[in-house]
Amino acid sequence: MSFDTLALARDLIRRPSVTPADAGAMDVLQRVLEGLGFHCRRMRFGEIENLYARLGSEGPNLCYAGHTDVVPPGDGAAWSADPFAAEIADGVLVGRGAVDMKGSIAAWTGAVARVLESSPPKGSLSFLITGDEEGVALDGTKRVVQALMAEGERVDHCLVGEPSSVERLGDTIKIGRRGSLNVWITVEGRQGHVAYPERAANPIPVLIRLLDRLQSRRLDEGYPAFPPSNLEITTVDVANPATNVIPPKALGRFNIRFNPSHTGADLMTWIEAEVREAEAQSGLKIGLEMLHSGDAFLTEPGPFVDLVCETIQAEAGVTPDPNTKGGTSDARFIRALCPVLEFGLVGQTMHQIDERVPVEEIERLSGIYEAIIRRYFERFG
Repeated sequence: MSFDTLALARDLIRRPSVTPADAGAMDVLQRVLEGLGFHCRRMRFGEIENLYARLGSEGPNLCYAGHTDVVPPGDGAAWSADPFAAEIADGVLVGRGAVDMKGSIAAWTGAVARVLESSPPKGSLSFLITGDEEGVALDGTKRVVQALMAEGERVDHCLVGEPSSVERLGDTIKIGRRGSLNVWITVEGRQGHVAYPERAANPIPVLIRLLDRLQSRRLDEGYPAFPPSNLEITTVDVANPATNVIPPKALGRFNIRFNPSHTGADLMTWIEAEVREAEAQSGLKIGLEMLHSGDAFLTEPGPFVDLVCETIQAEAGVTPDPNTKGGTSDARFIRALCPVLEFGLVGQTMHQIDERVPVEEIERLSGIYEAIIRRYFERFG
């Protein structure tokens, strides 16, 4: 009996698994994988459901990584259909997670099912699925990778099913990602009347000067395969509705996306020094919080990258561009475990109203995935 890839994609979409809720999505996938013979382990950290499933005990171990959590749908009334109904219109599957990335999970699962039906691979297949990729990502893949490493679990290579394609299926794969650092700065002033500034301490100029100093630094000129690092201010907030009051505090937030010219630790040391200097000069207390979610990484060209590129070229008729553009993903955690790259659907509608993917594209992706799996074990098995 042939595996119904589309049915699995729709079943997953119908679970409204907005981070951190699971809504039964992991149960859906676990039942399917157990039916294919996988040993499944639910690994719960905090309120996050994670799943590690493996078939086989020998090497090499080819892992597929993904996430069942999705971003909120936004204004449901703006959708052409219920965002969690997984409706199909004119051959297009509509729903939150269709592209990012429940469609990809279904495509890889279907590929695995067909491989197992014809000739089980000489090695192992595994799944690393989290429910915390779209959130803060503290209790998801990061914790699972740490646990697997502590147990001595060996994973030889990993493909993350993020929607890497840009215009056409297979035109882009991700072989690296920039690091990410979020920073919150709070300047504590003293509230007062604007007509008597000597009786107050305005935190806003202190914050503005500090943010300007930080953003004015050119972090680097770029790095091979990476663009220059950038610091972007994302909010400045004083929560002051009055026109004649100097506010008591001012909050600023920014994010740094950085290439391998830096580490998160080095950047945090620099920011800490700048904040303390501003604090000493102003005489005001300045609070600082930083969240480093991962350093930059690059999977160097080699047999695994070559195999995926060659397979995409053969199956899709397009030469993929291996690059590091875009945001971040859980590949930043998996790279501690093994070489990793990302390849999935066209991502143009991810996180949008009416997120959607042609049904035929899911089936084509599944076919490419199947070819990757077969070639992988021919080459590495």
